[in-house]
Amino acid sequence: MAKGYIGDSITFVDGDWHDGSPKVLGPDSNAMWLSSIVFDGARAMLGGAPDLEPHCARVARSAEALGMVSPVPAEEFVALAREGIGKFEDDAELYICPMIWAEEGFVVPDPESTKFLVSIYRAPLPEPAGLTACRTAIRRPAQDQAPTDAKASCLYPNVARAVREARDKGYNTGVVLDPSGNVAEFAYTNLFMVSDGVVHTPAPNGTFLNGLTRQRIVRLLRDDGVEVIERAIGYDELAKADELFSTGNYSKVLPCIRLDDRDLQPGPVFRRARELYWEFARNAR
Repeated sequence: MAKGYIGDSITFVDGDWHDGSPKVLGPDSNAMWLSSIVFDGARAMLGGAPDLEPHCARVARSAEALGMVSPVPAEEFVALAREGIGKFEDDAELYICPMIWAEEGFVVPDPESTKFLVSIYRAPLPEPAGLTACRTAIRRPAQDQAPTDAKASCLYPNVARAVREARDKGYNTGVVLDPSGNVAEFAYTNLFMVSDGVVHTPAPNGTFLNGLTRQRIVRLLRDDGVEVIERAIGYDELAKADELFSTGNYSKVLPCIRLDDRDLQPGPVFRRARELYWEFARNAR
């Protein structure tokens, strides 16, 4: 598979690259029927792959959190991802998804049976037109209720419930609370609130993913002189915010343009955050 690949996706599994999405799970696989599967997501954009290394390191940690052992070190995931990215044109916008799963084990996955793959597919970056959101009844689980310290596939049906509830109400996504009743995040992206030029974002408390793009935006804004406060945020505070925006690997930085029945405009802090991230991404290799 030479450089200049024109298909939609490639997958590295069982020692080789394959076109498209090969079948890798059978009905008796522990991952298939007992959900012992973790993943991560990175981006190729602007000729680089921002924060590829920490994404690949996190998938290995996620596997350990579910009682598995990564079959290869994080460095090999990085090397394979770069090899796969190199098969596409230089300006391709791609999603890089390393996965680890267990083949064997009854209830508890057998760590020695773990397998892995790297999937890379075309995924144009969404336009920053903005998202709409509402409060949902679905909450993030506590650390003793689910493997919240992993990017585990078994967590995402709960995410889907929140998104489905929001869509049924006419919104793109939901705002989910943590077990204590404070704001956790948007359904599958981290949440930032701006009031009087100060940025506030929920402090990681183990119930939601402390996203790598979230961490990057916090550092970029602070380095730019913007005050960023990580703390517990009540839902009612969002209604008084000057700006709301989200961060996540797939869409990077997007404004929230409606919360419940209140319209918002993309504000200067959102625009600066997005600008800073794009400057960072252009220099990431």
